[in-house]
Amino acid sequence: MVLGPAPDPARGAMTYVSCMGAETRPRLLYEVSKAVLAVNRQLTVHEVLQVIVENATSLLNARYGAIGVPDDEGGFAEFVVSGISDKQWQAIGPLPRQHGMLAAMLADERPQRLADVRQDPRFGWWPKAHPVLVDFLGVPIRDDDEVLGIIYLANKRDGDGFTEDDEELLTLFAAHAAIALTNARLYERERELTVVRERTRLARELHDAVAQKLFGIRLGLRTSSSLVPREPDRALAELERVQSQVAEALAELRAVIVELRPAQLADDGLLESLRKHVTVLDRVYAPHVVFDPGEYCTCGLSPAREIAVFRIVQEALHNALRHADAGEVRVRVSRRGHRLRLAVTDDGRGFEPGVSRGLGLASMRERADAVDAELTVDSAPGSGTRVVLEVPCDG
Repeated sequence: MVLGPAPDPARGAMTYVSCMGAETRPRLLYEVSKAVLAVNRQLTVHEVLQVIVENATSLLNARYGAIGVPDDEGGFAEFVVSGISDKQWQAIGPLPRQHGMLAAMLADERPQRLADVRQDPRFGWWPKAHPVLVDFLGVPIRDDDEVLGIIYLANKRDGDGFTEDDEELLTLFAAHAAIALTNARLYERERELTVVRERTRLARELHDAVAQKLFGIRLGLRTSSSLVPREPDRALAELERVQSQVAEALAELRAVIVELRPAQLADDGLLESLRKHVTVLDRVYAPHVVFDPGEYCTCGLSPAREIAVFRIVQEALHNALRHADAGEVRVRVSRRGHRLRLAVTDDGRGFEPGVSRGLGLASMRERADAVDAELTVDSAPGSGTRVVLEVPCDG
Protein backbone atom coordinates (compact mmCIF):
# COMPACT_ATOMS: atom_id res chain seq x y z
CA MET A 1 0.00 0.00 0.00
CA VAL A 2 1.33 3.40 -1.01
CA LEU A 3 0.06 6.30 1.02
CA GLY A 4 -0.52 9.89 -0.06
CA PRO A 5 1.78 12.90 0.34
CA ALA A 6 3.76 13.16 3.53
CA PRO A 7 1.86 14.91 6.34
CA ASP A 8 3.07 18.19 7.74
CA PRO A 9 5.48 17.22 10.58
CA ALA A 10 4.10 19.72 13.10
CA ARG A 11 0.46 18.82 12.36
CA GLY A 12 1.31 15.12 12.45
CA ALA A 13 2.98 15.49 15.81
CA MET A 14 -0.04 17.33 17.26
CA THR A 15 -2.40 14.68 15.89
CA TYR A 16 -0.33 11.83 17.20
CA VAL A 17 0.24 13.37 20.61
CA SER A 18 -3.40 14.41 21.02
CA CYS A 19 -4.47 10.81 20.44
CA MET A 20 -2.34 9.61 23.33
CA GLY A 21 -3.55 9.28 26.88
CA ALA A 22 -2.52 11.70 29.61
CA GLU A 23 0.18 9.33 30.86
CA THR A 24 1.49 8.46 27.39
CA ARG A 25 1.90 11.99 26.00
CA PRO A 26 4.75 13.09 28.32
CA ARG A 27 6.62 9.84 27.73
CA LEU A 28 6.25 10.15 23.97
CA LEU A 29 7.40 13.77 23.90
CA TYR A 30 10.35 12.85 26.12
CA GLU A 31 11.36 10.00 23.80
CA VAL A 32 11.14 12.20 20.70
CA SER A 33 13.10 14.98 22.42
CA LYS A 34 15.76 12.53 23.61
CA ALA A 35 16.11 11.04 20.14
CA VAL A 36 16.43 14.45 18.47
CA LEU A 37 18.99 15.69 21.03
CA ALA A 38 21.05 12.53 20.61
CA VAL A 39 21.24 13.14 16.87
CA ASN A 40 22.13 16.82 17.20
CA ARG A 41 25.07 16.08 19.52
CA GLN A 42 26.94 14.27 16.74
CA LEU A 43 29.39 15.95 14.39
CA THR A 44 30.36 13.64 11.55
CA VAL A 45 27.91 12.48 8.90
CA HIS A 46 28.49 8.80 9.70
CA GLU A 47 27.86 9.36 13.42
CA VAL A 48 24.67 11.26 12.66
CA LEU A 49 23.43 8.48 10.37
CA GLN A 50 24.15 5.81 12.98
CA VAL A 51 22.34 7.69 15.74
CA ILE A 52 19.38 8.47 13.46
CA VAL A 53 18.78 4.84 12.57
CA GLU A 54 19.30 3.58 16.13
CA ASN A 55 16.94 6.15 17.62
CA ALA A 56 14.31 5.69 14.91
CA THR A 57 14.39 1.93 15.48
CA SER A 58 14.03 2.37 19.23
CA LEU A 59 11.42 5.13 18.98
CA LEU A 60 9.05 3.00 16.87
CA ASN A 61 9.90 -0.32 18.54
CA ALA A 62 11.14 -1.90 15.31
CA ARG A 63 13.39 -4.93 15.12
CA TYR A 64 15.34 -3.74 12.09
CA GLY A 65 16.29 -0.32 10.80
CA ALA A 66 18.42 1.15 8.05
CA ILE A 67 19.22 4.51 6.54
CA GLY A 68 20.47 4.91 3.00
CA VAL A 69 22.18 7.94 1.47
CA PRO A 70 21.90 7.73 -2.33
CA ASP A 71 24.80 8.51 -4.62
CA ASP A 72 24.64 9.63 -8.24
CA GLU A 73 25.61 6.26 -9.72
CA GLY A 74 22.63 4.05 -8.92
CA GLY A 75 23.84 2.95 -5.50
CA PHE A 76 24.22 4.25 -1.97
CA ALA A 77 27.08 6.39 -0.73
CA GLU A 78 26.34 5.08 2.78
CA PHE A 79 23.97 2.47 4.14
CA VAL A 80 23.82 2.18 7.94
CA VAL A 81 21.82 -0.53 9.71
CA SER A 82 20.44 -1.35 13.14
CA GLY A 83 19.39 -4.75 14.52
CA ILE A 84 21.93 -6.69 12.43
CA SER A 85 25.20 -7.99 13.86
CA ASP A 86 28.55 -7.17 12.27
CA LYS A 87 28.96 -10.82 11.27
CA GLN A 88 25.55 -10.91 9.60
CA TRP A 89 26.19 -7.58 7.85
CA GLN A 90 29.44 -8.94 6.42
CA ALA A 91 27.64 -12.07 5.22
CA ILE A 92 25.01 -9.97 3.41
CA GLY A 93 27.72 -8.51 1.19
CA PRO A 94 28.42 -5.12 -0.41
CA LEU A 95 26.23 -2.04 -0.10
CA PRO A 96 22.89 -2.52 -1.85
CA ARG A 97 22.13 -1.04 -5.24
CA GLN A 98 18.99 0.97 -5.85
CA HIS A 99 16.51 -1.82 -6.56
CA GLY A 100 13.16 -3.03 -5.21
CA MET A 101 11.69 -0.88 -2.45
CA LEU A 102 14.97 1.01 -2.12
CA ALA A 103 14.62 2.28 -5.67
CA ALA A 104 10.86 2.78 -5.29
CA MET A 105 11.34 5.23 -2.43
CA LEU A 106 13.85 7.23 -4.44
CA ALA A 107 11.47 7.43 -7.39
CA ASP A 108 8.39 8.17 -5.26
CA GLU A 109 9.48 10.24 -2.27
CA ARG A 110 6.26 9.77 -0.29
CA PRO A 111 6.34 7.64 2.87
CA GLN A 112 5.75 3.94 2.26
CA ARG A 113 3.91 1.81 4.80
CA LEU A 114 3.32 -1.85 3.96
CA ALA A 115 1.77 -4.73 5.89
CA ASP A 116 4.07 -7.21 4.09
CA VAL A 117 6.86 -5.85 1.93
CA ARG A 118 7.23 -9.22 0.18
CA GLN A 119 3.74 -8.92 -1.31
CA ASP A 120 4.39 -5.56 -2.93
CA PRO A 121 4.88 -5.82 -6.74
CA ARG A 122 7.94 -3.59 -6.50
CA PHE A 123 9.70 -6.01 -4.16
CA GLY A 124 12.85 -7.44 -5.67
CA TRP A 125 15.05 -9.86 -3.77
CA TRP A 126 17.37 -10.19 -0.79
CA PRO A 127 20.83 -11.70 -0.43
CA LYS A 128 20.86 -15.10 1.21
CA ALA A 129 22.02 -13.83 4.61
CA HIS A 130 19.47 -10.98 4.69
CA PRO A 131 16.88 -11.15 7.51
CA VAL A 132 13.26 -11.73 6.53
CA LEU A 133 11.33 -8.46 6.61
CA VAL A 134 7.55 -8.34 6.83
CA ASP A 135 5.87 -5.09 7.89
CA PHE A 136 7.71 -2.08 6.51
CA LEU A 137 7.84 1.70 6.98
CA GLY A 138 10.02 4.03 4.96
CA VAL A 139 10.25 7.83 5.30
CA PRO A 140 12.54 10.22 3.39
CA ILE A 141 14.86 12.68 5.12
CA ARG A 142 14.47 15.84 3.11
CA ASP A 143 16.12 19.24 2.89
CA ASP A 144 13.63 21.20 0.79
CA ASP A 145 13.62 19.35 -2.55
CA GLU A 146 16.74 17.28 -1.87
CA VAL A 147 16.47 13.77 -0.45
CA LEU A 148 19.36 13.46 2.00
CA GLY A 149 18.54 9.89 2.88
CA ILE A 150 15.71 7.46 3.60
CA ILE A 151 14.89 5.75 6.89
CA TYR A 152 13.71 2.16 6.53
CA LEU A 153 12.12 0.28 9.45
CA ALA A 154 10.81 -3.29 9.49
CA ASN A 155 9.21 -5.88 11.76
CA LYS A 156 7.57 -3.97 14.58
CA ARG A 157 8.18 -5.89 17.78
CA ASP A 158 4.57 -5.91 19.00
CA GLY A 159 3.58 -7.87 15.88
CA ASP A 160 0.76 -5.53 14.86
CA GLY A 161 2.63 -3.72 12.10
CA PHE A 162 3.23 0.01 11.68
CA THR A 163 0.32 2.40 12.07
CA GLU A 164 -0.55 5.77 10.60
CA ASP A 165 0.54 7.32 13.91
CA ASP A 166 3.92 5.60 13.53
CA GLU A 167 4.29 7.11 10.09
CA GLU A 168 3.52 10.59 11.39
CA LEU A 169 5.96 10.18 14.27
CA LEU A 170 8.77 8.97 11.99
CA THR A 171 8.06 11.84 9.58
CA LEU A 172 8.42 14.31 12.46
CA PHE A 173 11.66 12.68 13.58
CA ALA A 174 13.00 12.69 10.00
CA ALA A 175 12.36 16.45 9.72
CA HIS A 176 14.57 17.07 12.77
CA ALA A 177 17.13 14.52 11.58
CA ALA A 178 17.44 16.45 8.31
CA ILE A 179 18.67 19.50 10.23
CA ALA A 180 21.28 17.46 12.11
CA LEU A 181 22.44 15.74 8.91
CA THR A 182 22.74 19.06 7.07
CA ASN A 183 24.74 20.53 9.95
CA ALA A 184 27.05 17.49 9.96
CA ARG A 185 27.64 17.88 6.23
CA LEU A 186 28.50 21.55 6.68
CA TYR A 187 30.85 20.69 9.55
CA GLU A 188 32.69 18.09 7.46
CA ARG A 189 33.00 20.47 4.52
CA GLU A 190 34.38 23.16 6.81
CA ARG A 191 36.85 20.66 8.22
CA GLU A 192 37.94 19.72 4.69
CA LEU A 193 38.43 23.40 3.85
CA THR A 194 40.45 23.82 7.04
CA VAL A 195 42.71 20.95 6.01
CA VAL A 196 43.22 22.55 2.59
CA ARG A 197 44.04 25.89 4.22
CA GLU A 198 46.52 24.22 6.59
CA ARG A 199 48.23 22.42 3.71
CA THR A 200 48.44 25.66 1.74
CA ARG A 201 49.97 27.47 4.70
CA LEU A 202 52.49 24.70 5.34
CA ALA A 203 53.41 24.62 1.64
CA ARG A 204 54.03 28.35 1.82
CA GLU A 205 56.17 27.89 4.93
CA LEU A 206 58.19 25.18 3.21
CA HIS A 207 58.77 27.41 0.22
CA ASP A 208 59.51 30.60 2.14
CA ALA A 209 61.73 29.06 4.79
CA VAL A 210 63.15 25.66 3.85
CA ALA A 211 63.32 26.00 0.06
CA GLN A 212 65.10 29.34 0.26
CA LYS A 213 67.59 28.00 2.79
CA LEU A 214 68.31 24.98 0.58
CA PHE A 215 68.90 27.31 -2.35
CA GLY A 216 71.32 29.32 -0.21
CA ILE A 217 73.09 26.12 0.84
CA ARG A 218 73.51 25.10 -2.79
CA LEU A 219 75.05 28.47 -3.67
CA GLY A 220 77.32 28.29 -0.62
CA LEU A 221 78.64 24.88 -1.61
CA ARG A 222 79.39 26.11 -5.13
CA THR A 223 81.24 29.10 -3.71
CA SER A 224 83.23 26.87 -1.35
CA SER A 225 84.28 24.50 -4.10
CA SER A 226 85.53 27.37 -6.24
CA LEU A 227 87.53 28.83 -3.34
CA VAL A 228 89.28 25.64 -2.23
CA PRO A 229 92.17 25.77 -4.78
CA ARG A 230 92.89 29.51 -4.31
CA GLU A 231 91.66 30.55 -0.84
CA PRO A 232 91.24 27.52 1.43
CA ASP A 233 90.66 29.65 4.54
CA ARG A 234 87.72 31.46 2.92
CA ALA A 235 86.42 28.13 1.66
CA LEU A 236 86.47 26.76 5.23
CA ALA A 237 84.61 29.82 6.53
CA GLU A 238 82.02 29.42 3.77
CA LEU A 239 81.53 25.73 4.65
CA GLU A 240 80.94 26.66 8.29
CA ARG A 241 78.28 29.13 7.19
CA VAL A 242 76.69 26.42 5.04
CA GLN A 243 76.72 24.05 8.01
CA SER A 244 74.80 26.63 10.03
CA GLN A 245 72.25 26.98 7.21
CA VAL A 246 71.82 23.20 7.11
CA ALA A 247 71.04 23.19 10.85
CA GLU A 248 68.48 25.95 10.36
CA ALA A 249 66.85 24.09 7.47
CA LEU A 250 66.62 20.92 9.56
CA ALA A 251 65.02 22.89 12.39
CA GLU A 252 62.45 24.32 9.95
CA LEU A 253 61.65 20.83 8.63
CA ARG A 254 61.22 19.46 12.14
CA ALA A 255 58.87 22.34 12.95
CA VAL A 256 56.73 21.62 9.89
CA ILE A 257 56.60 17.92 10.82
CA VAL A 258 55.43 18.87 14.32
CA GLU A 259 52.59 20.92 12.84
CA LEU A 260 51.63 18.08 10.49
CA ARG A 261 51.30 15.62 13.37
CA PRO A 262 47.61 15.43 14.33
CA ALA A 263 46.76 16.14 17.95
CA GLN A 264 45.26 13.13 19.74
CA LEU A 265 42.47 15.21 21.24
CA ALA A 266 39.99 12.35 21.44
CA ASP A 267 42.43 10.17 23.40
CA ASP A 268 44.48 12.68 25.39
CA GLY A 269 42.04 15.56 25.85
CA LEU A 270 42.77 19.23 25.19
CA LEU A 271 45.01 19.91 28.20
CA GLU A 272 47.34 16.96 27.65
CA SER A 273 47.44 17.54 23.87
CA LEU A 274 48.55 21.14 24.46
CA ARG A 275 51.15 20.01 27.00
CA LYS A 276 52.63 17.46 24.56
CA HIS A 277 52.64 19.96 21.71
CA VAL A 278 54.44 22.58 23.80
CA THR A 279 57.00 20.00 24.95
CA VAL A 280 57.86 19.10 21.36
CA LEU A 281 58.10 22.77 20.31
CA ASP A 282 60.43 23.48 23.23
CA ARG A 283 62.80 20.81 21.90
CA VAL A 284 62.63 21.97 18.28
CA TYR A 285 62.89 25.76 18.64
CA ALA A 286 65.51 27.98 20.25
CA PRO A 287 63.09 30.02 22.43
CA HIS A 288 62.02 28.45 25.72
CA VAL A 289 58.41 27.28 25.35
CA VAL A 290 56.53 26.86 28.63
CA PHE A 291 53.17 25.27 29.40
CA ASP A 292 51.43 26.67 32.48
CA PRO A 293 48.09 25.04 33.44
CA GLY A 294 47.61 27.76 36.05
CA GLU A 295 44.41 27.35 38.02
CA TYR A 296 42.91 25.06 35.43
CA CYS A 297 39.64 23.39 36.32
CA THR A 298 37.69 20.93 34.22
CA CYS A 299 35.78 22.68 31.46
CA GLY A 300 33.91 20.33 29.14
CA LEU A 301 34.23 21.34 25.50
CA SER A 302 32.55 19.86 22.45
CA PRO A 303 34.87 18.18 19.90
CA ALA A 304 34.41 21.15 17.55
CA ARG A 305 35.48 23.61 20.23
CA GLU A 306 38.46 21.49 21.31
CA ILE A 307 39.73 21.35 17.72
CA ALA A 308 39.24 25.10 17.26
CA VAL A 309 41.01 25.92 20.55
CA PHE A 310 43.95 23.67 19.74
CA ARG A 311 44.38 25.11 16.24
CA ILE A 312 44.18 28.70 17.46
CA VAL A 313 46.81 28.07 20.14
CA GLN A 314 48.93 26.22 17.57
CA GLU A 315 48.75 29.20 15.19
CA ALA A 316 49.59 31.66 17.97
CA LEU A 317 52.62 29.55 18.93
CA HIS A 318 53.65 29.33 15.29
CA ASN A 319 53.58 33.11 14.95
CA ALA A 320 55.56 33.66 18.14
CA LEU A 321 58.24 31.09 17.32
CA ARG A 322 58.69 32.01 13.67
CA HIS A 323 58.27 35.77 13.67
CA ALA A 324 58.63 37.27 17.17
CA ASP A 325 62.36 36.67 17.79
CA ALA A 326 61.35 35.83 21.37
CA GLY A 327 63.38 34.40 24.21
CA GLU A 328 60.37 32.77 25.91
CA VAL A 329 56.88 31.80 24.80
CA ARG A 330 54.32 30.82 27.44
CA VAL A 331 50.95 29.07 27.15
CA ARG A 332 48.71 29.53 30.18
CA VAL A 333 45.34 27.83 30.72
CA SER A 334 42.81 28.91 33.33
CA ARG A 335 39.10 29.10 33.93
CA ARG A 336 37.03 32.21 34.50
CA GLY A 337 33.50 31.37 35.52
CA HIS A 338 31.90 29.40 32.74
CA ARG A 339 34.66 30.18 30.23
CA LEU A 340 37.99 28.56 29.48
CA ARG A 341 40.81 31.08 29.02
CA LEU A 342 44.02 30.41 27.10
CA ALA A 343 46.81 32.96 26.75
CA VAL A 344 49.86 32.67 24.49
CA THR A 345 52.45 35.29 25.49
CA ASP A 346 55.92 36.02 24.11
CA ASP A 347 58.64 38.54 25.00
CA GLY A 348 59.57 39.19 21.37
CA ARG A 349 59.68 42.29 19.23
CA GLY A 350 55.91 42.69 18.94
CA PHE A 351 54.04 44.29 16.07
CA GLU A 352 51.27 46.73 15.26
CA PRO A 353 48.04 44.64 15.18
CA GLY A 354 46.21 47.10 12.95
CA VAL A 355 49.03 47.16 10.41
CA SER A 356 50.62 43.73 10.44
CA ARG A 357 49.48 41.18 7.86
CA GLY A 358 50.18 37.55 7.07
CA LEU A 359 50.38 36.23 10.63
CA GLY A 360 47.26 34.08 10.40
CA LEU A 361 45.22 36.42 12.60
CA ALA A 362 42.26 36.37 10.22
CA SER A 363 42.19 32.56 10.29
CA MET A 364 42.38 32.57 14.08
CA ARG A 365 39.47 35.00 14.34
CA GLU A 366 37.39 32.91 11.93
CA ARG A 367 37.98 29.80 14.03
CA ALA A 368 37.09 31.67 17.22
CA ASP A 369 33.89 33.11 15.73
CA ALA A 370 32.84 29.65 14.51
CA VAL A 371 32.70 28.33 18.11
CA ASP A 372 31.40 31.52 19.79
CA ALA A 373 34.78 32.25 21.35
CA GLU A 374 36.40 35.64 21.92
CA LEU A 375 39.91 36.32 20.63
CA THR A 376 41.97 39.38 21.59
CA VAL A 377 45.50 40.29 20.46
CA ASP A 378 47.55 42.74 22.47
CA SER A 379 50.89 43.78 20.98
CA ALA A 380 53.10 46.77 20.23
CA PRO A 381 56.55 47.12 18.65
CA GLY A 382 59.18 46.19 21.22
CA SER A 383 56.64 45.00 23.81
CA GLY A 384 55.97 41.38 22.88
CA THR A 385 52.60 39.87 22.03
CA ARG A 386 49.73 38.41 24.05
CA VAL A 387 46.99 36.36 22.35
CA VAL A 388 44.04 35.54 24.62
CA LEU A 389 41.21 33.15 23.73
CA GLU A 390 38.10 32.75 25.87
CA VAL A 391 35.69 29.97 24.94
CA PRO A 392 32.41 29.00 26.65
CA CYS A 393 32.43 25.69 28.52
CA ASP A 394 29.95 23.07 27.33
CA GLY A 395 29.72 21.30 30.63
